[in-house]
Amino acid sequence: MIFTSQDYLLVLPEIFLAIAAMGLLMLGVFQKRDHVGATLWPAVASLAVALALLLGGSGFTGEAFGGLFVQDAFSVFMKVLVLTGAGAAIILSQRYAREQGMDRFEFPVLLVLATLGMMMMISAGNLISLYVGLELQSLALYVVAAFRRDSQRSTEAGLKYFILGAISSGMLLYGCSLIYGFAGTVEFARLAEVFAGHAGSDPSLGVIFGLVFVIAGLAFKVSAVPFHMWTPDVYEGSPTAVTAFFATAPKVAAMALFVRVMVGPFADLLSEWQQILFFISVTSMALGALAAIQQTNIKRLMAYSSIGHVGYALVGLSAGTEQGVQGVIIYMSIYLVMNLGTFACILSMRNQGRMLEGIDDLRGLSKTNPLMAAALAIFMFSMAGIPPLAGFFGKLYVFLAAVEAGLYTLAVIGVLASVVGAFYYLRIIKLMYFDEPVETLDSPLGLSAAGIMGVTAVAILLFFLVPGPLVETAGAAAASLFPG
Repeated sequence: MIFTSQDYLLVLPEIFLAIAAMGLLMLGVFQKRDHVGATLWPAVASLAVALALLLGGSGFTGEAFGGLFVQDAFSVFMKVLVLTGAGAAIILSQRYAREQGMDRFEFPVLLVLATLGMMMMISAGNLISLYVGLELQSLALYVVAAFRRDSQRSTEAGLKYFILGAISSGMLLYGCSLIYGFAGTVEFARLAEVFAGHAGSDPSLGVIFGLVFVIAGLAFKVSAVPFHMWTPDVYEGSPTAVTAFFATAPKVAAMALFVRVMVGPFADLLSEWQQILFFISVTSMALGALAAIQQTNIKRLMAYSSIGHVGYALVGLSAGTEQGVQGVIIYMSIYLVMNLGTFACILSMRNQGRMLEGIDDLRGLSKTNPLMAAALAIFMFSMAGIPPLAGFFGKLYVFLAAVEAGLYTLAVIGVLASVVGAFYYLRIIKLMYFDEPVETLDSPLGLSAAGIMGVTAVAILLFFLVPGPLVETAGAAAASLFPG
C-alpha cells in the first residue's frame, strides 16, 4: 500500500497530537520537580494547535490509508467538541490536581493520549482502526481513574473500570470477528455494500450475533443500560477532575463512534438494530430518571444523569435518519457544555480546602455564593429540559426525529422520563434557594473554574437567541453520513 501526501494531510491533527504527547512526556521527565504544572498548560496548548490544524484542514475530506481513516464534516464537528471538552476539563483539573495528591506531570499527558484515541475512534473507517482507537482511549482512562494511588476508592474505581472495560472490549472484538467471518471484510464501505446487496432478504444469523455483540461493546462505552453498571461506582470513586473528564469528551467520542457504525456499515440493517437501540434507549432513560432520585452524592447523581442523557441521545439514533443524527449531534453539543459548567461548580465545592461531594452541602448556596448558585440553577434547569434553555432544544430535536421516523412510543416515553427526571434536578435548586446554609463554600472560586462556569452558563441561557449556527452545522455534519 502506497501512502500519499493527501493521507498525511488528512491525519495531520492526530500526528501532531501523538508527537506532542511524546514531547510532553519528555518535558515532564526532564523537569527537576515532578508537578502537574510542568505539562498542564503545554497540554492545553497542544490541544489548541490540534484544533487549529483540524479547522484549517476542514476543507480536506476523504479517506486515508486505504480507508482506515475517514475525514468528513461529521468527524470534524465531533473532533471540535472532543478537543474543546478535553481542553476545558484539563484546565478545570489544575487546582484539584495540585491540592488533592495528583500533582504529577503524567496526568495531562494521559489525558492528551486519551484524546488522541477519541479522535481515532471518530474517524474510524474500519473495524480494526475502530478497535485500536477505542483501546488507546480506554487504556489511558483506566490509569487516570486510579491516579490517586493513596485512595482506596480511586484504586477500586480504576480496577473496576479496567475489568469491566476489558470484558466489553472482548465482546466488541468477538462481534467484529463474527462480522468479518460472515461478511468477508472489515472495511466500513465494503460492509455497507455487502449488506446493501442483501436488501429485502434476512441477514445471516452470524451477522445478527456479531451486530448484537458490537452494539453491546459500544453501549458499554456510552454507559447505556444494561451495560451501565460501572458508571456510578467509577464516577464516585475516581478523582473529581477525572470524573469531569469522563463526563464530557469520552462520552461525545463514544456516541460519535456509535453513530458512525450504525448509519455507516450497518445502515441497511436498520430494522435489525433499531429494535435493540429502542430497548437500550427506553431502559437508559427510565433508569437515569428513577435511580438518581435516591442519590445523596452529587457525583453518583451525575453518573445516573449521564445514563439518562445517553438514553435521550439514542432516541435520535434509533430513528436511523439524517434528521435523527442531526438531533444526536445537537444533543451531544449541548450536553458537553452543560456538563463542563456543572463540573466547574462541583470542583468548586470546597470547605476550608476540603472537597465536598454531598448534595446536602449545597443547602443555602444562594445566600453564601449567589453567582455559583445561579450558574448551577441554569445547568439544572437545562438538564431537566425546561424551556427556553438549551437542554430543552436538545431534547426537542431528538424527539422530533423519532416522531418523523414513526417512533411515537419512544418519543412519548422520552417526554415522560424527562418529567420524572426533572425531580432531582429541581431538588438541587430547592436546596440552594429555599434551605438554610449548612456548609459555607470557600470563596473566591478558582479563576479557571469561574471562567468556564460563566461562559457555559451564558451559552446555555442565551442559546435560544442564536440556535442557527449550531443547528445548521450539525445538519451539514449529519448530511455527510448520508451521501446522495
